[in-house]
Amino acid sequence: MAGNSAAGLAGGPLKRLYDRCMDWIAGPFGAWTLFVIAFVESSFFPIPPDVFLIAMCIAAPTRAFKYAAICSVGSVLGGAFGYGLGYWFMDSLGQQIIGWYGLEDKYSKVQHLYQSYDAWAVGAAGFTPLPYKLFTITAGAFKLNFPTFVLVSLLSRSARFFLVAAFIWKFGAPVKDYIDRYFNIISIIFMVLLIGGFVLIKLLL
Repeated sequence: MAGNSAAGLAGGPLKRLYDRCMDWIAGPFGAWTLFVIAFVESSFFPIPPDVFLIAMCIAAPTRAFKYAAICSVGSVLGGAFGYGLGYWFMDSLGQQIIGWYGLEDKYSKVQHLYQSYDAWAVGAAGFTPLPYKLFTITAGAFKLNFPTFVLVSLLSRSARFFLVAAFIWKFGAPVKDYIDRYFNIISIIFMVLLIGGFVLIKLLL
């Protein structure tokens, strides 16, 4: 989540990229910058949009849900772009991006998840700290049902970003430290309950 990501940015080009993005979101086109960051993070950008969403929500709490909506739309559209990369260019660009992040060994594991849960596996990556870009690219490579992929991405990414916005809207800037510290745990618990609900519905029906 945001805290873990920000903590890992100390020094180097990644930190400079982070600082540059923070400057952009503080400018007159901050909302557009947030949209672009959310878009590109879904396929190749290294820094999750949560850190920028939190900064913008703290700066303007009354616009928190607007920023969450912008982040959600950008992320889902970016996920569709990542799906396209995997669908048409997996052997070239897709594999290269996965290689950048050292996720080659996760490829077969993700394939197994898709075989078991189809596009619903994307929901786990969309909401939890799992690398969403790995799931968007591989979803295209394995040719998952695209409408289902988009629907699950929309539900999971919106839940993630609106939860962040709701915390800040309700509690203000002091809640940032708690989001940084506990959001990963909260998101994992939420996904366990969500998957449990799907299993229960499947058993009942």
